[in-house]
Amino acid sequence: MLLVALTGGIGAGKSLVAGYFADLGARVVDADQLSRVAIERGSKGFDAVVAEFGDGILRNGDIDRRALGEKVFNNANARAKLEAIIHPIVRTQFDDLVSSLREHEIMIYEIPLLVETRAQDRFNVVITVESDSTLRESRLRERGLLQSEIASRMSAQASSAERIAVADYVIENNASTDQLLRQVEHLWEIVLPSLERENS
Repeated sequence: MLLVALTGGIGAGKSLVAGYFADLGARVVDADQLSRVAIERGSKGFDAVVAEFGDGILRNGDIDRRALGEKVFNNANARAKLEAIIHPIVRTQFDDLVSSLREHEIMIYEIPLLVETRAQDRFNVVITVESDSTLRESRLRERGLLQSEIASRMSAQASSAERIAVADYVIENNASTDQLLRQVEHLWEIVLPSLERENS
């Protein structure tokens, strides 16, 4: 089997690339989705986050991720407290997924904070999706984020250079979706199967 980390800055196009991998037949897992599960109502993670950050982060009884984000993106101490709650839960979920992998299976793990959590050594291969900052900002504005939100979220993440430094492969997302798909197809059809064979 092969464990592949797929990372990249916010707005770079990780989810689009992950979707292409899924369409090609990859087993794709989203770290953000695991994080959401970790703090669902009724979970220990939910109780711990509410105890730490207060009822002000709740909406209709559930954690409002945007309200929570506003508390942590500009506050390194608060962000560290949140990560201390969520990351161990997500790590357990990740380990369970890895143990369920079949022989010769390739798992693409979409993980935005790979560098920030120093998790690169847990993977056989690291791929980062990179895009010009102006394009990233434009995409984020289209999602409805304010410029202040964009700036705080981008500054809270590792730099492009830091991601590239730990990556085995870089996918450039500065042109058409066709060009982006061709890069993904090359990795999925040629590069990753070869690496899986070497790893088995």
